[in-house]
Amino acid sequence: MLTIEPASRRHAGTHKLAIALAGGGPLGGFYELGALHALSESIVGRSLTDFDVYVGVSSGSLLAAGLANGFDTTTMGTSLIRGESTRVPFSPGVLLTPALGEYANRLARLPAMLVDGVRQYARDPLRMGWAAVASSFTKILPTAAFDTAPIERYLRRVFGANGHTDDFRELAARLYVVATDLDTGESVDFGAPGHDAVRISRAVVASAALPGLYPAVEIDGRHFVDGALIRTMHASLALEAGCELVICINPLVPFDAARGMRRRRLVQEGLDTILGQTFRALIHSRMQVGMASYGARFPRADTLLFEPDRHDETLFFTNVFRYSGRRRLSEHAYQQTRRDLLEHSTALGRLLQPHGLQLDLDRLRERRRTFAAAGRERTAHARRMTTDLRGALNRLERLLERPERRANRRS
Repeated sequence: MLTIEPASRRHAGTHKLAIALAGGGPLGGFYELGALHALSESIVGRSLTDFDVYVGVSSGSLLAAGLANGFDTTTMGTSLIRGESTRVPFSPGVLLTPALGEYANRLARLPAMLVDGVRQYARDPLRMGWAAVASSFTKILPTAAFDTAPIERYLRRVFGANGHTDDFRELAARLYVVATDLDTGESVDFGAPGHDAVRISRAVVASAALPGLYPAVEIDGRHFVDGALIRTMHASLALEAGCELVICINPLVPFDAARGMRRRRLVQEGLDTILGQTFRALIHSRMQVGMASYGARFPRADTLLFEPDRHDETLFFTNVFRYSGRRRLSEHAYQQTRRDLLEHSTALGRLLQPHGLQLDLDRLRERRRTFAAAGRERTAHARRMTTDLRGALNRLERLLERPERRANRRS
């Protein structure tokens, strides 16, 4: 679903462009990757890796950091979906490494808490019931199921590769990675002045540290968790930076089970589904309020918001920890975004033109085109370049051999 919010005032500005990506866990991340690839193919005039500002929240921060670092959607798709990379291969297992250190740390507190609990009960057994004593033991429960250290190591290797950087200050574009300060409840924009000394890889894992799944990430003595807890999109960061076109992608919409192909009762799907639906409903309503205010606050800016349909079962019930699931979800988002672009092509053409952009309608009308085709095209292109290079080197070698042969004949 595409929502277009054109500027209410026009002026000759700087034509700064931005991308803002919301969170949504692994499901949301692969949805955003498919949508981004459709945009990268269909909008011509400027590459998505050549925008001025990138804003990322939670899982969206990984993709935003990748684009700001010069990784195009084909490269990220080949690595994150297919697990193929000559530099740093990706495995979904890095997202599900048990937080053994957290378990051990909490378990080590058990003896002292047992002694303290018995002591409190012994002081006043009539007023201090066992329920009150037992409630104090919640402090030994692990705060996270999975460890962020493997994720951070992976990102550090990716961003530290030649031609890329793990330092906000070395990027050509402005990158904002948003996280929430656990102790104050305030959002922090890593990459902004005063918050740009931290490594990009560490800022990303902090932004994606959803409480209960991943532990809070310590940065300069403070602890940070998922950036979506305060606001969903944080597109205002790009608008405040003077961007006149902001492309937003939000995969977090509540699922409308009554309109799905197979009617479901979510209460029967399990605790994770119920909690996920609750979280999506809270986050989405808050995002709608924020997006509605941008027109009045930033009248000279155009905004585009891409979201999945609320009855889209593919988004909500796909296992992205399998290759087939990742491929299916990203392909689904790719095709849906292409349909949205084609359906709104007339209005989009008028909106994009002042920014030096236009839609490639011929590409959008290619019915058989797939996300996977991009990887095959790149492989075929690389093979052609290798063949051409070998041919050129062979011709050069033959040319260099001719003077040597002539000299030998004369001697």
